[in-house]
Amino acid sequence: ALFERAAGLCLPVLLKGPTGCGKTRFVRHMAHKLGRTLITVACQEDLSAADLTGRYLLEGGDTVWTDGPVTRAVRTGAIVYLDEVVEARPDVLTLLHPLTDDRRMLPLERKGEELQAPADFQVVISYNPGYQSVSRSLKESTRQRFVSIPFDYPSPQAEAEIIVHEGGC
Repeated sequence: ALFERAAGLCLPVLLKGPTGCGKTRFVRHMAHKLGRTLITVACQEDLSAADLTGRYLLEGGDTVWTDGPVTRAVRTGAIVYLDEVVEARPDVLTLLHPLTDDRRMLPLERKGEELQAPADFQVVISYNPGYQSVSRSLKESTRQRFVSIPFDYPSPQAEAEIIVHEGGC
């Protein structure tokens, strides 16, 4: 219910919980339930802000701009889900700040352009607190911008029901 309210208001959402507890599955389910387009990015240590916003590439004999996944999400009003966001480089988190505060805009510095996020655009991030090293924690300046939803493993009975349902046995 909290995610649906946040999605209705297009508030940024932070899902935090241990590996394998269902955060990614939950986002996919909620996007489907809400009839929203979902763009998912699996974050890793080489992921940069330019990977998310886009870059100029050679195409034929021309240099053309190619949107990254966050830019595509802003342009189309999609939900962008950054899975394990603290694994990405620090510039990725900085990129999210103007998208997740009252400005709701994406600066495309390489193009000299700023995109205003439409009303239905939403950012969802996830991470596993305590799993990363101290240098890989989520800063308060980032965390405070999000509605936080804690996740944990299901009870053994609920997990058995999930396995029966998903396994078809």
